Amino acid sequence: MSEQPRPADPQPAPRPSGQLGKVLVVDDQKNMRATTALVLRDAGYAVAEAESGAAAVQRVAAEPFDVVLTDVRMGPVDGMEVLRATLESAPATQVIVMTAYGTIESAVEAIRRGAYDYLAKPFQEDELLLRIAKAVERRRLLGEVSLLAGEFRARYGLEHIVGRSAPIRELLERVRRVAPTDSTVLISGESGTGKELVARALHAGSRRSQKPFVPVNCAAITETLLESELFGHARGAFTGATRARRGLFEEASGGTLFIDEITETAPGFQAKLLRALQEGEIRRVGESMPVRVDVRVIASTNREIKQAVAERRFREDLYYRLAVVPLRVPPLRERREDVPLLVEHFLEAHARRTGVRKRLDPEALARLETYSWPGNVRELENLVEQAAALSQGPVITPVDMPFDTPGPEQPTPGTLAEAVDEAERRAITAAVQRCQGDLGEAARQLGVSSTTLWRRMKRLAIPGGG
Repeated sequence: MSEQPRPADPQPAPRPSGQLGKVLVVDDQKNMRATTALVLRDAGYAVAEAESGAAAVQRVAAEPFDVVLTDVRMGPVDGMEVLRATLESAPATQVIVMTAYGTIESAVEAIRRGAYDYLAKPFQEDELLLRIAKAVERRRLLGEVSLLAGEFRARYGLEHIVGRSAPIRELLERVRRVAPTDSTVLISGESGTGKELVARALHAGSRRSQKPFVPVNCAAITETLLESELFGHARGAFTGATRARRGLFEEASGGTLFIDEITETAPGFQAKLLRALQEGEIRRVGESMPVRVDVRVIASTNREIKQAVAERRFREDLYYRLAVVPLRVPPLRERREDVPLLVEHFLEAHARRTGVRKRLDPEALARLETYSWPGNVRELENLVEQAAALSQGPVITPVDMPFDTPGPEQPTPGTLAEAVDEAERRAITAAVQRCQGDLGEAARQLGVSSTTLWRRMKRLAIPGGG
């Protein structure tokens, strides 16, 4: 493979109405090439033919294809060179190699170098059409990942919210509408759904986008330090305060303050936060003079906040002040059709980091699509990354997945609170098992602090939580 940087993936080849995809058939045997092309045309594909490897290299450099179907043994430019040239010109184009019976080792080598699949000659029409259909579908998924990321990056400056399902499209439309305003937003959703990504999208689409975006996780900071962290403190305000310090409200001046896990805060802090939102000013710990602040506040929670209000664990007046515009990030189990897109997105990210391209076989993908994903997108990303690292070949199978690979979906408890607790219990247990009891590493994978992880393990009675 060339060491030069790859060009950006083009969009899938344009297709007339009713056309399944665009395929380049490469074979120096005229009869074989013509017969294969005829079968594909009859099935509804747009087909181009190349009589040699050299001609194929020129075609893939000049026009887009969804799939290149090439013979391996050709001269002087063989199928391996066609594969290399295709991946250089259009990395998302899927390459299927054809090889004669008895030379399967050539096909294995081609897959190791990045080919999508292989066909052993002679092959049946049904087998050919099945392989081509799967390759075109993968090319389409890659194109949608690229398109959706590009649209979102252009609109919000972000590329990590991926999805085509109705719940995600509805969420992004609400984000688009509320982002330019200064309204306070409360984002709800289970752990691992991407609440901070939504908050960053709101900031990036606002008039404050050139000012700071400052996140703070309330569960990761002790109650005694949270007030100082957000409001700042005067010198000598408490033991260890050797100098005055600005809080995060002031650091976010002109921009956005994202307060994550707001339901983990104590009533005393909630009262001071309410005052800051109502008055537009804060008081540093140890000072009596107020400080004016111009900050848009976005808060989030993975708890049922209305239940916390009903149980008087969260102030009702603060809830209404925060939830001027409520947004809900759907869990992954409610948008299963996004799983293939997300898998491709994470595999592409893995390829960019490592230079090694991997793909999931259909059985592995089917297992991922039927799982309930208690850890949501974060759990899926972690599993795909592990599977890509553990697999020895270019194709990831269920065997390559971590030992706690998800099986069939389990029934959820009756109430919403019980369901959330059970989902969190399963996600934490799986992470601790993967990390062989290393709570620090498990906390890193789950995206929380070690203190937060220990506290939740204790509350959920998970072994190791004390």
